[in-house]
Amino acid sequence: MKTLSGKELCRILERFGWQLLRINGSHHIYGKEGSKVRLTVPVHGAKALKKGLTLHLIKSAGLKEEDLD
Repeated sequence: MKTLSGKELCRILERFGWQLLRINGSHHIYGKEGSKVRLTVPVHGAKALKKGLTLHLIKSAGLKEEDLD
């Protein structure tokens, strides 16, 4: 699995219908209509997210690793 920055993950989430609800400091909070799930993505410039966090956010969003390409 390739590493992603917070900015890159945000773009991917938006492509799959997630909407930015608010920004609290460096954390972008996303939601999707009809879903109770809230995703909090830390955005620290081009710094890569850790693998475990990336996998958790992808799974919570209902995406697969193949969707990241």
